[in-house]
Amino acid sequence: MKKKDFITLVMSTVGGILFALGMCMALIPEWAAMTQGIVIGAIGAVVLLAMILVRRKMSGKPAIVFNGKAIGITLLGVFGAIVFGVGMCMTMVWNILVPGVIVGIVGIVLLLCLIPVIKGLK
Repeated sequence: MKKKDFITLVMSTVGGILFALGMCMALIPEWAAMTQGIVIGAIGAVVLLAMILVRRKMSGKPAIVFNGKAIGITLLGVFGAIVFGVGMCMTMVWNILVPGVIVGIVGIVLLLCLIPVIKGLK
């Protein structure tokens, strides 16, 4: 395993766990830990963003690339994640089951669209 792959593995695992735990803390009312959950989730998001920068630096690439394709991919990913999250909230928090599942599936499809957009079709 290459060094950059190992660093990416560790940082993405730590960041993902912190982000997921923070979201659970913020969204599960029985835990009564909204503020702490937001802080932990934000720390996890920062670790994940730092992982991207560290990986690109270790690969010898520029940290951030600004072009139309990169901005479009980012917007598609953010929008897909928000739609998916709204579907999850509809089912788990607001008890709107069937429409929530449909919205969640639309979010999953939007996120799956990232694969051909990034990798291209051959």
